[in-house]
Amino acid sequence: MKRIALLTFLAVLSSSIHVSAQLNREQPEALQGVGINEHLGEIIPLDAYFATSTGDSVTIGDLFEEGKPVLLNPLYYDCPMLCGLVIDGVLNVANELAWSPGEDYTIISFSIDPSENHTLAAEYKARYLSQLNKSGAQDGWHFLTGKKSEIERMIHAVGFEVNEIEDTGEFAHAAAIMLLSPNGVITRYLYGIQYDEFNVRSALFEAADGQIGNTLTKVLMFCYQFDPNSNSYVPVAMNIMKLGGLATLIFLGIFLGLLWLREKGKKQTSKIDFQ
Repeated sequence: MKRIALLTFLAVLSSSIHVSAQLNREQPEALQGVGINEHLGEIIPLDAYFATSTGDSVTIGDLFEEGKPVLLNPLYYDCPMLCGLVIDGVLNVANELAWSPGEDYTIISFSIDPSENHTLAAEYKARYLSQLNKSGAQDGWHFLTGKKSEIERMIHAVGFEVNEIEDTGEFAHAAAIMLLSPNGVITRYLYGIQYDEFNVRSALFEAADGQIGNTLTKVLMFCYQFDPNSNSYVPVAMNIMKLGGLATLIFLGIFLGLLWLREKGKKQTSKIDFQ
C-alpha cells in the first residue's frame, strides 16, 4: 500500500509539473497575437487619411517625395514605456546619420491610438525636433493621428499587430520601424529600441534604390547585403572580390598608361637628339 501511495503521489506531482510548464510557456493574454508579420514588397495604403500635428488632413501619400525613402514609426504618444524608447532610438540614429530628414529622407511617426489628437502630436513634434540637430527636419519628420479605420489599414498593411488592453486603455505591441521606398513599397524592417547607424543608412539607401548618397556610399553599399538572421547588413565576399578585381584593373591600367607615356617620351627625346 505504501508503494502504491508513493507511485500515485509521484504521478500526480509529475502531472502538476507538466501542466505548470505548459501554463508557463503560454503567452499572457495581452501579448497573444502581438508581433510583426513582415510584408516585404507590398505597398502601404497611400490613400489612408491622417491628421498632421497642425490638424490638417492629409493622405500618407501626400507626405512622400520623389526620390526620398521613408522611415515609418508606428507608436502612440501616451505609451508609458516602449514607444518612448523606440522614438528615442529613431531620434538618436537621425542625429547620427549624415543625411537629414526633409532633405534626403522622410520620417513618419503615426499614432495607433485613435483617441489621440493632433494637439498631442504637436507637443511630441516640438519635443523631438528640439533635440534633432538637422536642418530641414521641421518639414521632414511628420507626427500624425488618425481614425481607427485608417489606423487599422496602416498597421495591417505593414503587419504591425497590436492588442488594446481594455482595463488600462494601453496597447501591447512590438518594437520595430519600417523602411519604405519613395513609392510606398515596404523594403525593410528593423527591430528593437536602438538602431545602428550603418544599418539604418544601408536600409535607407536600399529603399531609395541607390538614389541617395555620394559615390563612396554607393560603392560601400555594394559590398553589403541584409542578413535576416542577424537583422543587420553584412559584407558580401563576392561583391568585395568584384570591387577588388575592378580596383586591380584600374591600377594596372594607370600603371601601363604611365609606362607607355614614359616610353613615348624617351622616343621623342631620342629623335630630337638624333636631329
